Amino acid sequence: MPRRTATMLASTLILIALFCAGLLIKVPYSEMSPGPTVNTLGEARGEPVLRIAGRKTYPTSGHLNMTTVRVTGADYRMNLGQAVWGWLAHDSVVVPHDTLYPDGKTEEQSTQENAEEFSQSQESAKVAALKELNIPVATQVVVSTVVKDSPAEGKLHAGDVIKAVDGTVVEEPGDVAELVTKHQPGEDVTFTIVPAKEAAAAEKAGRAPEGGRKVTITTEKAPAAEKGGKDRAIVGIRAGTDHTFPFEIDIKLADVGGPSAGLMFSLGIIDKLTPGDLTGGKFVAGTGTIDDAGKVGPIGGITMKLVGARDAGARYFLTPDENCAAAAADIPDGLTLVRVKSLDDARKSLEHISAGKTDALPSCSTS
Repeated sequence: MPRRTATMLASTLILIALFCAGLLIKVPYSEMSPGPTVNTLGEARGEPVLRIAGRKTYPTSGHLNMTTVRVTGADYRMNLGQAVWGWLAHDSVVVPHDTLYPDGKTEEQSTQENAEEFSQSQESAKVAALKELNIPVATQVVVSTVVKDSPAEGKLHAGDVIKAVDGTVVEEPGDVAELVTKHQPGEDVTFTIVPAKEAAAAEKAGRAPEGGRKVTITTEKAPAAEKGGKDRAIVGIRAGTDHTFPFEIDIKLADVGGPSAGLMFSLGIIDKLTPGDLTGGKFVAGTGTIDDAGKVGPIGGITMKLVGARDAGARYFLTPDENCAAAAADIPDGLTLVRVKSLDDARKSLEHISAGKTDALPSCSTS
């Protein structure tokens, strides 16, 4: 066999072997890619994303788009070829599987966690928006979860409003644990609560829950992993916060999870509740978590969200301060990054964009 023919045959066989290896060898990586964007001022699946009832609203135009990231599922295993292709592609990122699904987290667990974070982000977005507009919001401490087979099971329920512990009024979730741990395990602690059904009825009527009844629970010793070197009394609940809004704000958006849409929800609510046009008809996208006080926090997948926003037609991108350096390292053509640290920052920047004063916008840099 001529040497040239033998060389070509050997090369072909090597390529076939590499191709097969690329298909058959599984690697512990997952892929992130740009997901869809949704205009919080518009509709999704034929329904308004934001619906406000019981309060005067105003017409809006332009876009305030939240952005998303697609990720491969917890049970999906990339092959070597897909991983190499993902590393070479500009509009996707390949990351270790454990980065997205730590400690063997399942698809179901991840979906549940994302749904809970999304729900909390909606609540905080409403609170932050109304505080920004100086509209009062009533806040109360509630039972978030009750641990199975704990002293509180059957006596307290998720959604119960905790008014006081041992007669001391509670104002924050941390107050509950502090007051319970003043006891020794085996001692009684008395909760003053408004049951969940009564609290829900009060919220529907737009008022804070009133009254309360006393529930006495015998504490038990915290498990060894939790007690931190000494016996600590617990009742087996996790406390959280809930809010009573003066009018109805409903956010409808399916198949989205995580907390990163909070900022854009808040801005959409503000735009609908205030005269004028917050965007000036411009196409603005963005991302960022938000807390009740209006502080904007960082998110994951910033580069993917920038690409998704650019592809959707956005001209400006509201970028959390802590994501600015990463975002500025690879800005898609035609997209202007706007640094934001708070809801108030974002609102002022939108006013500059609407007025065409783009020189006044706080920018992102790589340093």
